[in-house]
Amino acid sequence: MEGSFQITLLIILTVMAGISAQVLADFLRVPAIVFLLPFGILLGPDGLGLIDPQLLGIGIEVIVALSVALILFEGGLNLELRDLGKVSGSLRNLVTIGTLITLVGGGICAHYLGEFPWGIAFLYASLVVVTGPTVISPLLKHVKVQRPVATLLEGEGVLIDPVGAILAVVVLDIILNGDADPISIISGLLLRLGIGGAIGALGGWGLGWFLKRSKFLSEDLKNLVVLAGLLGLFGIAQTIRSEAGLMATVVSGIVLRGSSLPEERLLRRFKGQLTMLAVSVLFILLAADLSIASIFALGWGSVWTVLMLMFVIRPLNIWVCTWTSDLNWRQKLFLGWIGPRGIVSASVASLFSILLTQRGINGGDSIKALVFLTIIMTVLCQGLTAGWFANWLHITSTKATGAVIVGISPLSRLMARLFEEQGESVVLIDTNKEACRQAEAEGLRVFVSSALNTAVLEEAGLASMGTFLAMTNNGEVNFVLAQRAVEEFDPPRVYAVFPRDSQGQQHSASPQKIAQAFSPDLPIKVWNQYVDEGKVKLGVTTLKSEGLGFQQAHLQALIRAGELVPILLSRDSRLEVMPASEEWRSGDRIIYLLHDPRPVLLKRLSGASQATRLSVERLPEVEEIPLTKGQPGKILDVVPTESKPDKVSDKQAKVG
Repeated sequence: MEGSFQITLLIILTVMAGISAQVLADFLRVPAIVFLLPFGILLGPDGLGLIDPQLLGIGIEVIVALSVALILFEGGLNLELRDLGKVSGSLRNLVTIGTLITLVGGGICAHYLGEFPWGIAFLYASLVVVTGPTVISPLLKHVKVQRPVATLLEGEGVLIDPVGAILAVVVLDIILNGDADPISIISGLLLRLGIGGAIGALGGWGLGWFLKRSKFLSEDLKNLVVLAGLLGLFGIAQTIRSEAGLMATVVSGIVLRGSSLPEERLLRRFKGQLTMLAVSVLFILLAADLSIASIFALGWGSVWTVLMLMFVIRPLNIWVCTWTSDLNWRQKLFLGWIGPRGIVSASVASLFSILLTQRGINGGDSIKALVFLTIIMTVLCQGLTAGWFANWLHITSTKATGAVIVGISPLSRLMARLFEEQGESVVLIDTNKEACRQAEAEGLRVFVSSALNTAVLEEAGLASMGTFLAMTNNGEVNFVLAQRAVEEFDPPRVYAVFPRDSQGQQHSASPQKIAQAFSPDLPIKVWNQYVDEGKVKLGVTTLKSEGLGFQQAHLQALIRAGELVPILLSRDSRLEVMPASEEWRSGDRIIYLLHDPRPVLLKRLSGASQATRLSVERLPEVEEIPLTKGQPGKILDVVPTESKPDKVSDKQAKVG
């Protein structure tokens, strides 16, 4: 009874420590492994002694095997084949040639610098050929790099994990059995990959076929069916050939993703949550089982081994594998720096340590200690500096320009021309052919299609665009479109026009990613009518540090009264869609529409013209942009004017 209580307490403490580390890492925007490793060591026998993984006995091997299977399946499920096709050549090289470079280079360094026997040295190298989605994916969530770079890192992390694990098993077999026949080595590797790939492909297709036709199943039950199917495929492959199950899980995830399930978003969220729990538990248990003394016993030679892996072998790997790619030198330099090791290396090393010790072969604890030293050094050095390095190289996706706007209307056409005036490419998408013809007549690029069509979004170039804006007349549709854009392309800035109740009910689906555009509860139909009838003035106001509070209060009062809607924000030399919840700062230039309620006929009778410069005296520090319909020309055409004291320089524009 006492033993069961100890195991229960161990599991409770492990889960609590793992989730606490995840929360802290999410708050500080760093990879979770940065805290998972020290938390595990602190609570383990070398620390406070609250968690002793040895109490689980052989159960630790079961937990490791099933958790790694779940992690790799989730990685395959998140792979986007469309993006992989653009970097397929480099990715293929990384999984094949790159694996060989790391294996040979790592083995030589571990032997000559770390003073390990050749067999143990190459076993270490086989364990660290993998990078791992458990570290790469969280890292890329916090460090938004350009899409080709992110795709290559994600694809490498997922696809190289089973290859590395199977390679490590082959090397271990050689050490244990003395079988060094090159033919048997290659055949053993290919056999495991082939069996796993075939079972995974067939099983993934079968799961997709069943889920599409099982209308009687609830969404929650479908998630559990996928979980059971995943474990079943892993078990079948493992039974036929050891370690073939890892390849089966990855391939089944990729095939299932390609099945285009209606519930794919919910399935990925469910698997993502399970994976986060599995990673948290695994890292805490494996780190708690690590002997600190064994790491210090390695000596400086092992430190130099890891440094060579980071600064020589990884850059050489990237340089060779991306030689013929379209990546520029900045992107290649970043790829050469980012190669943190993760849970697969740690878990397989822990299992191998046990197997070597059971067979009476020295080096089990040392190989585990060196792998964990590699994980610690690569995560701390590369993971924590990735954001700074990406910004220094100017490869962050947040600097991307261009916009895809869904919903063609007078207001969206106006915004499209404002973006184009700043030199940014714009694409409009709508199913209304007449609205599309009007936009084309103004020289705008248009797609007559539904924005739910991923192929259309890809053709529109959303993968390389900086902004996605959904502004149809249906707020619920706008939010769904924005969610789809986030899931499929993840552009840096995603906006949607939707009512306040949708924000409260649905924002949890894509936290902090989809911004409500313009202002809360914007009556977009009304403002489209105002623009179409010429009952608005387009203006710009720059917020000054002096009287900032008064300016903000004045503008907000006009917004609440429904007389003004801010549409664009110019900040740090970049034009952005105005978010409804944005806090304005000194120096911001706010481009707005102001409702002019006077009837058009009355303005004509009074002798006014839309081409006449309009004055809005109620707004402080205003630069007016007159609206002129039916005439060509730029929207924000800066015209030099005579400088006058206490007045802002004039800007004039024409709206076609």
